[in-house]
Amino acid sequence: MSQDGVIRVEDLLRSPALQLRLIAGESGTSRRVAWAHVSELEDPTPWLFGAEMIMTTGIGVPASARRQRAYLERLDDAGVACLALSEQLSVPPLTDAFLAAADERGFPVVEVPLPVPFMAISQEVAAAVQVDTGQRLNAQLQVFGAVRWLAAGNLSTREIFARLERLSGFTLYACNTRLGPLLDGVPVPLPEHAKLIPATPASPPTVPGGYVLPVSGPRSTAGYILAMERSDAAPAGVSVVQHIATVAALQLSMQAHEREMLRREGAETLAEMLRGVLDSAVVSRRLAVQGFPAGCRLLLAIVRPKSDGADSVADRLAQGRFPQLVLRQEEELYVLVPDDLAARNALAADDAIAGLSLPFLAGASLGVARREAQWAIARAVESGRDVVSYSDDRTGRWLTSESADLRALVDNVLRPVIDYDEAHGGDLLPTIRTWLEHDRQTDKAAQALHIHPNTLLYRVRRFEQITGRSLTSTEALAETWLALRAAATLSAG
Repeated sequence: MSQDGVIRVEDLLRSPALQLRLIAGESGTSRRVAWAHVSELEDPTPWLFGAEMIMTTGIGVPASARRQRAYLERLDDAGVACLALSEQLSVPPLTDAFLAAADERGFPVVEVPLPVPFMAISQEVAAAVQVDTGQRLNAQLQVFGAVRWLAAGNLSTREIFARLERLSGFTLYACNTRLGPLLDGVPVPLPEHAKLIPATPASPPTVPGGYVLPVSGPRSTAGYILAMERSDAAPAGVSVVQHIATVAALQLSMQAHEREMLRREGAETLAEMLRGVLDSAVVSRRLAVQGFPAGCRLLLAIVRPKSDGADSVADRLAQGRFPQLVLRQEEELYVLVPDDLAARNALAADDAIAGLSLPFLAGASLGVARREAQWAIARAVESGRDVVSYSDDRTGRWLTSESADLRALVDNVLRPVIDYDEAHGGDLLPTIRTWLEHDRQTDKAAQALHIHPNTLLYRVRRFEQITGRSLTSTEALAETWLALRAAATLSAG
């Protein structure tokens, strides 16, 4: 028998007093046995912690091959170490499917001679694990002290969980409900362990080789802690894993509080930047506090949710793990992010539409970037595209920055059509703009406007009549396009 307080199935098989006979599952005889328990239920798994030897007279063992295999698989999936069947009592004939499943899974099935009482096996296991009990209690007390590490605040999440691994005897993983990262520095479950993460927090904690427990978040279950037993250690049991899950929940709560404080400070900073009341040195300091790299180029985006609301979009952006300032303006979000691929991809999500400014440096005024983002979000709404960047307007750079000159261009080219639309409730101007934005492809533009192509062509001809400009003329076409861009710039300002 093992001298380190750990007893395995193979130790019990070697015991001359027990006279156990291995029936199937020989490759699993190195499994550790934490307890020996009698159960005559067909499904005892809701009441198990794992590593038990289940002893039965056979009352709960089903007779059919299909149900026998399912019975064995349930026990194995719950982490049971071994099944002990009493000889010559109520055990039905064991089917080939049952024995094959035991061999495939390496799940030991042993026969207990009729003269050997179940109590003898229980006493043998209890005596062996008595040494282990003290080790577990010591580990539990040290793990419970992890709350002090959180309060001290001088250890990172990675360091805290590295200590918990050493003390608990488990390899620890953490993931959110989508199997993504939950805690910084704590790895997500390995691909072969992904199937162990339950679909619901109410699932039993025992899994083959360890335990999985839910981690509470501010609103609901945030994710799971998966604790897998290490072969080089004596795992401290499910109560320790429960406490580790509590530590994870506390850490998440602290991180959420810190993120909320930073979010509020970031919203105030962005509001002041939009008002132009901060000098460049203050802007640089505040951006550094929010995690923006020094000297990075920035993007200002206006993000409009499609259906779920601004809060859900803000939550999704917050999970992007890139620096950001977010300011809510009614049902739109103003978002300041670094000009990098991760941020652009996050802004281009299916749940919202976004308009992006041109990249700029931290010291630049946000007035220009705001007008660019406003122009871009308006174009995104009109065209039905998820993301539009001001850089998509390659002709806008040729326009003057003087508002009076832009207004003169609009009045000279578009004023008659603007007046006509106002007087008749018409849509000539939006129609021409959409048609030109779709490179004069009538079918695509009509689809974007939800009108018949013939209706679109009629409006084009009416525009030409009112303005006296034929859009088949290169000069008139260029002048009209620049006037439309000037109108958009004035509208954004």
